[in-house]
Amino acid sequence: MQAAIPFPDVSPEIFTLPIFGMEFALRWYALAYIVGIVIGWRLVVATLRRPRLWKNDTPVMDERQLEDLLTWVVLGVILGGRLGYVLFYKPAYFLQNPAEILMLWQGGMSFHGGLLGVITACVVFSWRQRISWLSVADVLCMATPVGLLLGRIANFINAELWGRPTDLPWGVIFPGEMAQYCPQVVGACARHPSQLYEALLEGLILGAVLLWLVFRKGALKRVGTVTGVFFAGYGLARFLVEFVRQPDAQFVSEGNPLGLAFHVGGYGLTMGQILSLPMLVLAAYLVIRARGPA
Repeated sequence: MQAAIPFPDVSPEIFTLPIFGMEFALRWYALAYIVGIVIGWRLVVATLRRPRLWKNDTPVMDERQLEDLLTWVVLGVILGGRLGYVLFYKPAYFLQNPAEILMLWQGGMSFHGGLLGVITACVVFSWRQRISWLSVADVLCMATPVGLLLGRIANFINAELWGRPTDLPWGVIFPGEMAQYCPQVVGACARHPSQLYEALLEGLILGAVLLWLVFRKGALKRVGTVTGVFFAGYGLARFLVEFVRQPDAQFVSEGNPLGLAFHVGGYGLTMGQILSLPMLVLAAYLVIRARGPA
């Protein structure tokens, strides 16, 4: 048997409280969302209190407007993330079970859907406030990696979104019948901890780069730069991790064991890679556009 790491004994629930005959459970995943939003909010506040970071030394909004924006962003994340999951990953299932679309507690969120939701919220909010939506997008993108970092760690704790089978020494033996279904493996099946790969690339590294650009290199003065770098960093990280991430079950079949959403002659792309390509194209446009006069 190859060397592997046993899954840690960590419950997805932090604690459970009985309330009016029902049990309320605080889960690590929910806490990740809450803490990520709070830290992201404080990072944006830090930029608003430093006018020198902004173009013409003028922040795009004040703290009162930021509080209003926070409501829009939360709605964009939740509604966009859920609808993205429904449309991108399980449209046939939810077409037959439409009542389950609103059952968020059962899980199922799409980052790309959440991103579209936040973009929509950002554009509508900026239009109503008559401010630059791309400047607003810059600070939102700067604040997003911390949420991605915490969210991916929560995915790991939940033993979900694991990777493909591997014989590398850092492979993790995830619990559950689905995780242990590896027909070509004898004994326990170790898998890539792809959630932690994403936490490192999309969260820690990308977040550090964006904070360095904003607070040390004055990237907010060149509107669109931070958004472009974020799209490029996330799109590239997600595209690469998809090579070792287990695809959603609905894409896997006997003739398509790699779970490719688009394939020709044995080669193709997963759904995550397909959805990341437009991000890379948009990233290139935004970075080139931002290189003009400040």
